[in-house]
Amino acid sequence: MQNQKRVVIDAVSPQLNCGKFFIKRIKNEIVNVDAHVLVDGHDVIVSSVLYKHENERRWREVRMHHVGNDEWKASFQVEKRGFYSYKVQGWVDHPLNWQHGIERKIDDNQHVKSELLEGVTFLKPLLKKVSKEDQEYLKYCIDCFNNDAHYDDAIKEAISHKLHGIFVNYPAKFHANESEELKVYVDRKKALFSTWYEFFPRSSSEVVGQHGTFKDCERLLPRVAEMGFDTLYFPPVHPIGEVNRKGQNNTTEANDNDVGSAWGIGSKHGGHKDLHPQLGKLSDFKRLIKKAKELNIEIAMDYALQAAPDHPWVKSNPDWFKWRPDGTVQYAENPPKKYQDILPIYWEGKEYESLWNECLDILLYWIDCGINIFRVDNPHTKPYYFWNWAISEVKKKHPDVIFLAEAFTKPKVMQQLAKQGYTQSYTYFTWRNNKHELIEYMTELTQTDQREYMRPNFWPNTPDINPYHLQGANESKYIQRYVLAATLSSNIGIYGPVFEQQLDEAIPGKEEYYMSEKFEVKHYDWNVQNKLTSIISKVNAIRHEHEALQQTNNIKFCHVENDNLLAFYKWNDSKTDELLIIVSLDQYYAQQGTVQLPLHEIGVHSGHQITVSDLVTGSSYNWYNEWNFIELHPTLPFHIFKINK
Repeated sequence: MQNQKRVVIDAVSPQLNCGKFFIKRIKNEIVNVDAHVLVDGHDVIVSSVLYKHENERRWREVRMHHVGNDEWKASFQVEKRGFYSYKVQGWVDHPLNWQHGIERKIDDNQHVKSELLEGVTFLKPLLKKVSKEDQEYLKYCIDCFNNDAHYDDAIKEAISHKLHGIFVNYPAKFHANESEELKVYVDRKKALFSTWYEFFPRSSSEVVGQHGTFKDCERLLPRVAEMGFDTLYFPPVHPIGEVNRKGQNNTTEANDNDVGSAWGIGSKHGGHKDLHPQLGKLSDFKRLIKKAKELNIEIAMDYALQAAPDHPWVKSNPDWFKWRPDGTVQYAENPPKKYQDILPIYWEGKEYESLWNECLDILLYWIDCGINIFRVDNPHTKPYYFWNWAISEVKKKHPDVIFLAEAFTKPKVMQQLAKQGYTQSYTYFTWRNNKHELIEYMTELTQTDQREYMRPNFWPNTPDINPYHLQGANESKYIQRYVLAATLSSNIGIYGPVFEQQLDEAIPGKEEYYMSEKFEVKHYDWNVQNKLTSIISKVNAIRHEHEALQQTNNIKFCHVENDNLLAFYKWNDSKTDELLIIVSLDQYYAQQGTVQLPLHEIGVHSGHQITVSDLVTGSSYNWYNEWNFIELHPTLPFHIFKINK
């Protein structure tokens, strides 16, 4: 098909997989758009970014600016939740091209009578578009351009800023070309900034050996709030299967007192839409959700699509499982791990539509109960297109719902889940320990296209992962890991009270907790206050007070000649909140070094005084130079400096 358009639009970014997937933002964030816009010859071209919310009919427009080599840039702000569309538009601007040409001829002392008459053809169409004031001005210009007696006035107005402004504001988009439409999904702020705390409700009782309840959890809410957490995540709270139930420490034989794994969902007491009877009734759970919200805490539920052998689905919908020739179902495996108490769902069965609808209905049921956050167990073992469909269906009616993908697996798998719609993602931070690893990983997350769609959530530990570097570690190491998570990423979480009480006994040679809480009820002293709880509380308060820590992507690592010291600069978009964070990676010995300030990014020159104020200790230091001495001790192995210029 022939195309008369002359402007070419290429390399529009950001976009994912040629626009197949949407990028992500939160309300009031900026979308920075780049494109290559070019034309044959030397005509003046103009380009714009057009954008609109899915509920708007008219496109809004922001002009792009040329940055050289046919590269153009512009940005727009997303103001409402839901989908926005955006595209790049470009055209040869004949009025501006005329003005540019006549200006060069006038400067060359050429007579431009013919060119003035040509200009009249560009002015007349504008008379119906401009304001009355500008209309009178254009009529004056037309008279001048047509009248030889007013030639001097005519050439003055032809190249005037006022006429240029009218041409810019009322463009003649002749044969305009447009890129393909792209999408950005806008979430609420919590998608980008959240502070998670995880504990098992059944371990919440004050009485040793007694199963906890939702009412016990309600008692613990003030403690969670005082430590500065805004999201309380519970492992599954559904009935637990009795067939093939796991015993303590993941043994395959359970005794009568064993409670089983919370992820072995389903029994004679119900399935995914039911609650474990020992935890309490639905009314108790709804009351807990309400009480949490009063303390600015949201309850996050576990969404685990799997079934115990005695789950009601096994009888009501046997086609949702794959049966072997001997009439049994193969239990779940993730070699070398075996899950004899869990049956995997068969996603390739003929009854997949009813399965998909039931899985969606589970989400909608708990959303109706007041849940807006789901941590999804092992999403990488379910079809990607199912997630795209399910998350999209939920978001149509419930745009506030957040999905966290628990997928510690291959990088491209984790990235694909994020592209398919997951709001947040678990990450490899749990295993990134030295300076090189941390810088390399953060660079990948924040300087590649992953920054557009993958929101990392940093967890130092989980019930499944007791990392080697925390096994037998001292208090300083725990402080270091929490501060790194809390300052590198805007989404963070810990599994407690195991973390803050440093309960790290492991199965020898494995990154697993010995006598794991996954298989038994634990009893904790929930009143423990120590240095670690104090620092967690203080750091969380700083995170809530400083916008620079409420995003992940604005980060620049600072040079420091010591591999045991990690320094980085963080800022908010308006540069009204700028922080310098320095963390010692040595849990045993004091470390010294000189850190190089990113003067260009801060916007000052060497010799200009800045004051850095430690937001934890309250101490302040006046720095005048680009390089500045620092020393950190294991007792307090970090600085969070507020930069005052």
